[in-house]
Amino acid sequence: MSDNPVEALNLNKQSPSRQPAMSLDAIEAAQRLAAIVESSDDAILSKDLNGIIQSWNKGAERIFGYTAEEAVGKSITIVIPQELQDQEPEILRRIGKGERVDRFETVRQRKDGSQFHVSLTISPIRSHEGKIVGASKIARDISDLRRSQERQEVLLREMNHRVKNLFAVASGVVALSVRSAATPADLARAIQSRLAALSRAHELILPSTAGLSGSTVPLAELVHTVLSPYDSADKAIIIEGPALECGSSASTSFALLLHEFATNSVKYGALADPDGRVAVTWALDGDTLHLNWSEERPGATAEPNQVSGFGTFLVEATARTMAAKIERVWSEHGLKIAIRIPLNKLRV
Repeated sequence: MSDNPVEALNLNKQSPSRQPAMSLDAIEAAQRLAAIVESSDDAILSKDLNGIIQSWNKGAERIFGYTAEEAVGKSITIVIPQELQDQEPEILRRIGKGERVDRFETVRQRKDGSQFHVSLTISPIRSHEGKIVGASKIARDISDLRRSQERQEVLLREMNHRVKNLFAVASGVVALSVRSAATPADLARAIQSRLAALSRAHELILPSTAGLSGSTVPLAELVHTVLSPYDSADKAIIIEGPALECGSSASTSFALLLHEFATNSVKYGALADPDGRVAVTWALDGDTLHLNWSEERPGATAEPNQVSGFGTFLVEATARTMAAKIERVWSEHGLKIAIRIPLNKLRV
């Protein structure tokens, strides 16, 4: 008896005149396999050597959106995107040679036209004479797995980006502290204080955890906490705006944006200059928050020659989560960043 469940199912469905004599145990085993195939969450189907669908389980109905009545008798290409149609002849060629296609990751298409990632396992189906008559296919929807992998990749890139930035920020913190320190002891205290503030700011840009839902943070406190490591006795940073509360999710996004702006300023902008200044101001206009980041740096040039990297990607991705619009303008005075955020996104 075949160890291929779809083959066993197909054999059990043969007409009595062609069905070989089977013991009761073999029949029961075939029925059990058929029940397993039918109840599987994965799409399990069979097709002939022309790619015509012969069987279609409930998992296939759920994943692809076609009922068995709609799918059986149709070409398997109904679930293959147009741009990937050339995969099927190659699969059939390998099946015809008796090869098994194992864990083939690709994209397939639902009845509604939406596409998703799948992992395919395809095996030859043989007749009792050993002749290859078709193929069984198991398709597993791996969309959630792929999204999880993509999120992990972004998090790893973000962590790497932050670690690199920390070296630049630490150097900037030392430079800021030297400006106002009169003695080595004063310098040590200033650096320790700023590094402690930097640590508090980093806590704000960690993802919100369960249990903090519904909590809010005053916007002024949020901005001050993120930027305090870069401030100095001569008030290099000005923070002004009306009282506003930020939800936990918005607080994390805001902190991430402000931290990225400050880091770039330490490396390339006003905070890299002893005479540089940064002003963070905000105001309400109807149902929109207008927040402006303005840098003033003597002798500033036009747009700096910066390479667009993960920092840019991080800012853009964070802005999208808040439905925010960001506009940058470079002038002879320095950089200005205008952020427009719907108020309903500020409170989540």
